[in-house]
Amino acid sequence: MADMLVLTEADLRKVVALDAEAVDCVEDAFRALATRRVAMPPVLRLDIPEHRGEVDVKTAYVPGLDGFAIKISPGFFDNPLLGLPSLNGLMVLLSARTGLVEALLLDNGYLTEVRTAAAGAVAARHLARADARVATVFGAGAQARLQLKALTLVRPIGEARLWARDAGKGAAASAALTRELGFPVRFVADAREAASGADVIVTTTPAAEPVLQAEWIAPGQHITAMGSDAGHKNEIDPALFRKACYFADCLPQTRLLGELHHAVAAGTLPPGTDLAELGDVVAQPRSRRDDEITLCDLTGTGVQDTAIAHLAFTRARAVGAGVRFDTGGARA
Repeated sequence: MADMLVLTEADLRKVVALDAEAVDCVEDAFRALATRRVAMPPVLRLDIPEHRGEVDVKTAYVPGLDGFAIKISPGFFDNPLLGLPSLNGLMVLLSARTGLVEALLLDNGYLTEVRTAAAGAVAARHLARADARVATVFGAGAQARLQLKALTLVRPIGEARLWARDAGKGAAASAALTRELGFPVRFVADAREAASGADVIVTTTPAAEPVLQAEWIAPGQHITAMGSDAGHKNEIDPALFRKACYFADCLPQTRLLGELHHAVAAGTLPPGTDLAELGDVVAQPRSRRDDEITLCDLTGTGVQDTAIAHLAFTRARAVGAGVRFDTGGARA
């Protein structure tokens, strides 16, 4: 008889953390996207506007991995009014050989949070200056905290600023991060001031209009934009494309969902411009000029989900985590 492993969020938090191995796992996924025959269909998106709901379904098969994940990721942004979280979700891990379900990962979006932050670390590792010490994060939510923590895994960050529209949330998040990370994280109410002098800037907001203006950006800075994962979202001033060297997590996606989508629509970048993906840089590292401005557009990819799900499954089996559930089907 066939069985599958059922892992709750509590189980997954015990076996998967935002650590160096998680970053390397996601980095390997980007490398595979550039060098292997990865099968990754477009994102399936469902909008439920009357409840401010959106659901994304992502998946990818990576040659060399035993399994592939299918992730269902809902975001219902009126949920806090009901006392419920805005984001949740789950992943299903299936055998790449038989198609049988191997694991049900009831992570409530936790694995997505980890792999998204890890992707930010990969971007900084390959695109930010090696001596980057000062970071600025736009946003005050869970991903803002995780992105800053991820940066400390790959760059010698010793000071950070945080900007958010809600000053109360921004100040509270800054204080919590100062305690957690052991270096000063200061809330800055003025966005331009927050960006000024930062070596790395990460935007983590659901903004529909730019929160980071091109005129604020100086030579040598690196920007990772990860909030624009839907066509209506836009964190970065399209004019920045005139001065920055651009990299996408997946060009077909960023042409539809990411900051690239808005730059083309605004006419600041011709539609057929030859551009690179983050995986290209991971597979073949490039030299970075000290005065170069780099911009990485992260919309979230199925290959990241398969990679983190595979890591979680491997670690869970190694320590005997989760519960085995008999599916009642015959083994192949």
